[in-house]
Amino acid sequence: MKCEHCTRKECSKKSKTDDEENASVDAPRSANEKEEKCDTSKHRVLAVSVCPQSLPYFAAKFSLGVTDASRRLCGFLKNLGVHYVFDMTVAADFSILESQKEFVRRYRQHQEEERALPMLTSACPGWVQYAERVLGDPITPHLCTAKSPQQIMGSLVKDYFARQQNLSPDKIVHVIVAPCYDRKLEALREDYYAALHDSRAVDCVLTSGEIAQIMEQSDLPVTEAAVDTLFGGLEEDEVRRHGGASADGYLVHVFRHAAKELFGEDVEGVNCRALRNKDFQEATLEKNGKVLLRFAAAYGFRNIQNMILKLKKGRFPYHFVEVLACPGGRVGGCLNGKGQAQAEDGQADRALLRQMEGIYAGIPVQPPEASKHMWRLYQEWLDGTDSPRAQQALHTTHPSSEPPASSLDIKW
Repeated sequence: MKCEHCTRKECSKKSKTDDEENASVDAPRSANEKEEKCDTSKHRVLAVSVCPQSLPYFAAKFSLGVTDASRRLCGFLKNLGVHYVFDMTVAADFSILESQKEFVRRYRQHQEEERALPMLTSACPGWVQYAERVLGDPITPHLCTAKSPQQIMGSLVKDYFARQQNLSPDKIVHVIVAPCYDRKLEALREDYYAALHDSRAVDCVLTSGEIAQIMEQSDLPVTEAAVDTLFGGLEEDEVRRHGGASADGYLVHVFRHAAKELFGEDVEGVNCRALRNKDFQEATLEKNGKVLLRFAAAYGFRNIQNMILKLKKGRFPYHFVEVLACPGGRVGGCLNGKGQAQAEDGQADRALLRQMEGIYAGIPVQPPEASKHMWRLYQEWLDGTDSPRAQQALHTTHPSSEPPASSLDIKW
């Protein structure tokens, strides 16, 4: 009997063993000998969410456009037994918008609260692990409290989608496909699943390279399938990206929003200029010779450690910093994750990275504010944009502790 929640075509649960069935194949069935129905409560629904920065990798691997590559990947996963495949862009929309609102709030109160600024982004799990476990206080109060796209997607799947499907969160196995190994550590954080009926928001993370390896070793037919939506029944969206760097562009989006909200300035393009090296860049908003906003991007641990030293000495003049553990943020960023851009010798695959950068740059840009799905979710899922439910689902806290004395001597 076919079961809609099984990962196999046929449910293996039957009323008799195969030997018993073979022995009585010619015997007539009595009225009481009916095949037992599958108990779907004992099965789990398998859902996979794909990071936007993973798609250029598969497009390069398949020699396809990014939308066709997305459909090819989705087809493979569903042939493998996955029930639902989601795009994570809507989760990044939430993370960016909540970061925008938090920065404006912090800017307005920073004179009363010393450590409200600079606000440091918290979407990169490698950087957040370093800040929380090595640096501790006084750095963690500067971390943005908006959850990362992975954390928000976990809540969307295990909370909103589970209720839409009338499923308990623990009946859904949620897998993330990501470019970065550090996403695996992020999925293990205890505070990201406590509110979901003791079910982890993300049960497993596989890197893009690991999925590609599974594909190469599989003999499943090559097919294409439409990516699912959290709402069900809606037409599939074209792949899109956010403006700015391939790390979802927090700097660009927060800068534009803050310029408009705080100073009434409309900013079309955000120009970042490299300072001490290409991975430490600065963007400023000036009016009548006065600097109103000073933003920075710090990529790679060398720049992160320089930033921390200056911040502790009170010599760091920035209001906001987009922080990434991976170097090459303005051109590589999360595309440069070791889960997809690493050659066999352990070094970065430069040729592949350049190809992925070109593919990513060609994806149509849509600002998070233009996402109709996100605004619908704010109302249906969170009871509004500033509700207690939105705060609980979209924000987190960062543990604060005293760092080891030699924390800045770590060799990266």
